[in-house]
Amino acid sequence: TTSGVVLSTLREAADKDYSLTVLKDACHDGDPEVQHMLMEKLFPVQANVMTVDAWIDTLD
Repeated sequence: TTSGVVLSTLREAADKDYSLTVLKDACHDGDPEVQHMLMEKLFPVQANVMTVDAWIDTLD
């Protein structure tokens, strides 16, 4: 879930100074409000948050 595994992984990776991208449409949380808060407020502070399609476009 976004509020469990994704959040924990993001925080640890950020502490280790990794450059991070979160694919928001490839993550899910059972609570839509938590999902929204993490993707729109918290994660963008430490990562690029984008859709899978937008990320694929960066690979060209």
